[in-house]
Amino acid sequence: MITLTHFLVVSACIFCIGLYTVIAKRNAIMILVGIELMINAAILNLVAFGKYDKLNYSGQIFALFAIVLAAASVAVGLAIILNVYRHYKTINPDNITDLRD
Repeated sequence: MITLTHFLVVSACIFCIGLYTVIAKRNAIMILVGIELMINAAILNLVAFGKYDKLNYSGQIFALFAIVLAAASVAVGLAIILNVYRHYKTINPDNITDLRD
């Protein structure tokens, strides 16, 4: 039987992988992927805790809102990265020195 502890351990591992990706990578796309992994770990926690709430299903409802917000943030993030690439011809965050012309 899979218990709540199993879900929390998997979620912690996914969150740590996402955090390492954000800290270690020098590519804006990979940083967005790391942020998405961390958001998915939080969503897994919400669903795992919602499994034990038989009355309101509040965990699943919060998870749906989090999924919608994550999709919107990825769309905005990719739009920003595309505009930065168009201006600087790189997506390396270290090479972008200013945001003014």
